[in-house]
Amino acid sequence: MSEDKAKLLPFYLVIDVSYSMDGENILAANDIMPSLLEALAQNPILSDKVRFCLIDFSDDAQVLLPLCDILDPAMTVTGLAVRGGTSYAAAFRVLRKTIENDVAQLKGDHYSVHRPAVFFLSDGETTDEDHEWRAAFRDLTEYDRQTGTGFAMYPNFIPFGVAQADPSALQQLIHPSTGSKQMRMFMMDKGNSPAEAIRAMAEILVSSVVNSGNVMAGGSSGIVLPDTTQLPAGISSYGADDDDFL
Repeated sequence: MSEDKAKLLPFYLVIDVSYSMDGENILAANDIMPSLLEALAQNPILSDKVRFCLIDFSDDAQVLLPLCDILDPAMTVTGLAVRGGTSYAAAFRVLRKTIENDVAQLKGDHYSVHRPAVFFLSDGETTDEDHEWRAAFRDLTEYDRQTGTGFAMYPNFIPFGVAQADPSALQQLIHPSTGSKQMRMFMMDKGNSPAEAIRAMAEILVSSVVNSGNVMAGGSSGIVLPDTTQLPAGISSYGADDDDFL
C-alpha cells in the first residue's frame, strides 16, 4: 500500500473577464498570478502545502491553469482576456466539477486534502436569472452530513467586489456564513479605482495563501484571512450579517 503524502490546501482564483473588465482592470487582474508566484518563490516550503488553480468566467467559464504547484518550472499561465457577459452560474458549475475532479486526483495520488478555498472576483452584477445562479451556488456549497447528500468537498468561498459589483448579492456568496469558521467578503470602497482595488485584493489573496500555508507547515490547518485592521487602503471587509455597506 502506498504511504499517504502531506495534506494539501487547494486554492481557486475565479475572475470575472466580462467586457466591463477591459482596460486597466484586466491588466491589474493579470498581475495577480505573478504577485503570487513571487511570494511563493520567497517561501518555497509552502509549495508542499498549497496548490493553485485559475478559472475565468464571462458567459461561460474555463480553467486557465489546472490545479498545480505554481513553482513547478513547467507551469505556464494563459493571460486573462475580456469576453462576453457575467454568468455566475457558469463559474459555479465549472468550479464544482473542477474541484470534484481535482480532489479525486489528489486523493488518488495519496494526498489528504483540506477543504478548498475559492477567491471569487467580480466587477459587476450577474447576467443570470436569480434562480439560476442561486441553484448553481447551492450545488457547489450545500452538503448534508447526516444523509451524505450534496457536495462533500464544498469550498470556503470568499467574494471580492469592485466597480459595479452588487455587495448584497456577493454577501450571499460568503460560505460558510455562520459558525466558528465563517468566511468574509471584501469590497472596494466608494471612490476607489477598480484597478487599484484589484491590486489591493491581490495583496489580500497573497497574504491569505502565504499565511494559510505557514499555518499548515506549523501543523495546523485552515484558511487564514487577514484581520480587518490589516486591509490595504480602499478595501473593506464584511461578514454575512453586516449591513453597513448599504
